[in-house]
Amino acid sequence: MQSIESYSCLVTGGGSGIGFGIASLLAKNGAKVTITGRRRENLEKACESIGVNCHYVVGDVTSEKDRNAMVHGAVQHGKGLQGLVNTAGNMLRGSICDLDPADILDLLNTNVVAGMRLTGLCVSHLQKNGGAVLFVGSIHTRRSFPGASPYAASKGAIEVLAKVLAAELGPLGIRVNCVIPGAVPTEINIRAGLASNEEENLERLSSMIPEHPLGRIGTPQEIAEASAYLLRAEWTTGASVVVDGGLSLGVSDK
Repeated sequence: MQSIESYSCLVTGGGSGIGFGIASLLAKNGAKVTITGRRRENLEKACESIGVNCHYVVGDVTSEKDRNAMVHGAVQHGKGLQGLVNTAGNMLRGSICDLDPADILDLLNTNVVAGMRLTGLCVSHLQKNGGAVLFVGSIHTRRSFPGASPYAASKGAIEVLAKVLAAELGPLGIRVNCVIPGAVPTEINIRAGLASNEEENLERLSSMIPEHPLGRIGTPQEIAEASAYLLRAEWTTGASVVVDGGLSLGVSDK
């Protein structure tokens, strides 16, 4: 297991939700973490909460200029780079009959292309230290939810991408894995219009509890624990680890 002491990691979308959970766990255990996002206020609050091991770079993952700034900031803060976590993403839902092609392409650019390009920019740094890349997938690749075709397609692409890059970058000493979260309260559902606030979002997700054999929904911290393992496990690559309380099993006590 790669040591977390002096571990330098770049976490996109680290100002909230799963990205914040991952950044918090790594920094708490001694890693130098750089978080990114488009909203400075969110990042400032997140950094203050996480502590001195955290640094932030304001930027949009769909911008090549911003991606370069993110990588530079992480390398400067951590004196190198051992990990990249591609968490930033958006959601798009709607009937297949009504979807706007421009909206679909925008989603794919954010959820898939941005992570691909950012990974490419990090390779020269990651290969110096036997580094790792982590993509954040979704339970949508295990359960089919009507109206979620664009988002599910983007997350399916990410999961396959992680395997291809694991094969491509393995000879450079870079591991690539994917964590598959289940029902976890994050801002993405609010931004997608599925809930108007955190309370409503929690209530919506909690309605799925009967479909979880373990009897509850998850937390960003639990996704962070699996993510920290995948980032540091030196003989694990091309893996997709499902952390969903059993939601993907398809059972229900309703």
